[in-house]
Amino acid sequence: MKVIGIDIGGTAVKFALLTEMGEILETGEFPTEAGKGVENLFNNICKVIDGYLSEDVLGIAVSGTGQIDGTIGKVIGGNPIIPGWIGTNLVERLESKYKLPAVLENDVNCAALGEKWLGAGKDDKDFLCLTIGTGIGGGIVLNGNILRGDTCVAGEFGHIQIEKNGEKCLCGKRGCYERYASTTALVRMAKERTGKDLNGKEIFDREKTNETVFVEIVKDWVDYFTDGLSTLIYIFNPSLVIIGGGVTKQGDYFLDKINKNLEEKLGVNFRKNLTIKFAELGNNAGILGAEYLLLKKIGKIN
Repeated sequence: MKVIGIDIGGTAVKFALLTEMGEILETGEFPTEAGKGVENLFNNICKVIDGYLSEDVLGIAVSGTGQIDGTIGKVIGGNPIIPGWIGTNLVERLESKYKLPAVLENDVNCAALGEKWLGAGKDDKDFLCLTIGTGIGGGIVLNGNILRGDTCVAGEFGHIQIEKNGEKCLCGKRGCYERYASTTALVRMAKERTGKDLNGKEIFDREKTNETVFVEIVKDWVDYFTDGLSTLIYIFNPSLVIIGGGVTKQGDYFLDKINKNLEEKLGVNFRKNLTIKFAELGNNAGILGAEYLLLKKIGKIN
């Protein structure tokens, strides 16, 4: 039997047809068209689902942007980039329309569960997951399950304050972690110091040629990243931290910088069994994590 997987982002919606083992049989995507609102989004999602109903479908697994109560599949907060998205119970709507089981969970939580099921965390039941991108997202896996928190918004790592009177954040605070250690922050730092509009890869390419200004930019950015990461490690004392996002394509070169910088910020007992890994599933992590949740919901996974 098959699972229909959907990953709703602010720019694009990815979808896939999957086996029960997480094998991806077919993929595609379409623009979110966020400004057109939630009904347009729902109709476009339904077109994808309708196209797969000739398959023997187990259910519909959705990873989505925003603050989501994954216990009921309802969007409860976040940036209102899709008018009407906040307040939508997508699971209720999908199950009513298709008479199939469905799940909806936050995209970073799904990414963490995808890595737990089939990726970098498959041998661990407890770990932290951070994604570096436009912001910094977080997922906390304890005993194989997502720690959702009292109101299902745990893991907002990007809004830990690391600079008391720092940059204004969209959340209303100043000095948030993601304002200094996201890929967006790296790009902004490069623009401020060089006047150049460069992406993350281009910044690292210039740093690798030992251009002084880019060496300093990357050094400062990594320092900010490990400032926040060390705080999380002191709180959770994890044995594993998984880091995802496009910047991890820098591989061991970037990982070595993290580990070296982190050593100076952690006590010996916090470093003792700690491993930092990069995520392994790439852009498929969210869909695979959503499928994992669906399989748990219907009793296919304990």
